[in-house]
Amino acid sequence: MTISKQNAEHYVWGEGCDGWYLVNDDKLSIIHERMPADTVEVRHYHEKSRQFFFILSGTATLEVDGVEYTLKPQEGKEVPPLVAHQMLNKSGNDVEFLVTSRPPSKGDRIVVEPAD
Repeated sequence: MTISKQNAEHYVWGEGCDGWYLVNDDKLSIIHERMPADTVEVRHYHEKSRQFFFILSGTATLEVDGVEYTLKPQEGKEVPPLVAHQMLNKSGNDVEFLVTSRPPSKGDRIVVEPAD
């Protein structure tokens, strides 16, 4: 069977954001996520998980350790463990992206205060 957001396990997070588990096992997680316009993720870091964010559509802002990166379609950014980060959609449109985490980030998130 092939996997897509049409048949993957779905969840809702934040303020109307969506996630679909494309791969979800004990060593690797790949999630297709959608953030509506003007939404933000809670700033956090992971103790063990290394993540890679890859934009499929729209323009996202990924804040990593106090530095903001503008990511456009077909662009991505890696975030190592122990580095605070936050995904933001400052645009007026939805943004869709993939988040690859190794090991999976579930239960590995530590919330931190926003960067100055």
